[in-house]
Amino acid sequence: MGAEFGQREPRDIQAAMLGHLPIMSHLAARPEQHEHPAGLGLASLAGATRRELGAALAEVGVPEREIRMRVAQLWHWIYHAGATSFDPMGNVSKVLRATLAAQFNLSRPEIVAEQISRDGTRKWLLRLDPVDRQDKGAEIECVYIPESDRGTLCVSSQVGCTLSCSFCHTGTQKLVRNLTAREIICQVLIARERLGDFPGSVPPDDGLVPGDGLRAVSNIVFMGMGEPLYNFENVRDAVAVISDGDGLALSKRRITVSTAGVVPRMEELGRETGAMLAISLHAVRDELRDKLVPLNKKYPLKDLLAACRTYPGATNARRITFEYVMLKDVNDSPADARELVRLLKGIPAKINLIPFNPWPRAPYECSDWARIEKFSDIVFNAGYASPVRTPRGRDILAACGQLKSETEKLRARARLAVQDE
Repeated sequence: MGAEFGQREPRDIQAAMLGHLPIMSHLAARPEQHEHPAGLGLASLAGATRRELGAALAEVGVPEREIRMRVAQLWHWIYHAGATSFDPMGNVSKVLRATLAAQFNLSRPEIVAEQISRDGTRKWLLRLDPVDRQDKGAEIECVYIPESDRGTLCVSSQVGCTLSCSFCHTGTQKLVRNLTAREIICQVLIARERLGDFPGSVPPDDGLVPGDGLRAVSNIVFMGMGEPLYNFENVRDAVAVISDGDGLALSKRRITVSTAGVVPRMEELGRETGAMLAISLHAVRDELRDKLVPLNKKYPLKDLLAACRTYPGATNARRITFEYVMLKDVNDSPADARELVRLLKGIPAKINLIPFNPWPRAPYECSDWARIEKFSDIVFNAGYASPVRTPRGRDILAACGQLKSETEKLRARARLAVQDE
């Protein structure tokens, strides 16, 4: 699951990822890739950091005195212009372009399926490059949600998840591996390309994108598959590239990293990235949170909230978002709401109340609407913003906690749809 991104940002991405009704979908062709003798394809520089671009240039014999300039040129083409090959790089010599093309490419992960909601929400299933000969390519998902004043991209940080939160279907999937910084960054590149968000490109005519000159992808939330702080170094490096002013150029105040509460990494996240913080809270008592978010057994509420109080840069203008899924007769009582207010006292906070959307054989139900409104009223009257909004993207399986778990069914339907065209 970043200029100020607004009061409702993280909740809107969570709310948009609720529900599963019939979908529209199509398969996207995989871009052609060069092959090297090992049979894995040339290394891609799409998603590379400045240091990695410098190393690549040194590898192909670029003199040290030129590397800084050449890195700046490649950076502009990859991240500002959205180049997918070295061919259009007019300010790079033909010799160097040919040399780079012989050793590298600018390929991105394959788009296996794209789903488009009636409200403009989109979800992409991406197949990552194999990491060895036995690897067939792991798959991840990312979700884009457009609004009139912003466009939010929810990116994944791991393949699978290791947290086993009892209300989350994604948590039932085994952790396969961490994503590299390149694989995280490429989710942004892919979204911007598909949305016509690079200079000179044309937005799609299906679905909605923000207007009035706003870039289609204006906000990033690390709320997809995985626990971002268990992949800290790659998330940190990805945030640095995404927020670099000479390329993708998203403000760090428009980038939000969500964690279930990996306390030892939280201060480091704020200090090294400057990103906004979201906490998957979901309970106000340790005995309940131990069941909903088993990580709480390692980092209980007292430690988690202490880390929030000292999070670097947290102010009323840069509030921490607390995510709270509403589970019927589990965590939704007025007493729970009052305890939530007590726990958050002194923390610059906003609270996102997320209606739970059951998945097959889920052990929970969504709270009644009247119950959610009463909970929200208690929190709001205590001085915290807590509106409850209608979920977005219900018709494309973009459910919070369901990323990839319903994908195999989708892919089968998508293939049949293509065959019927």
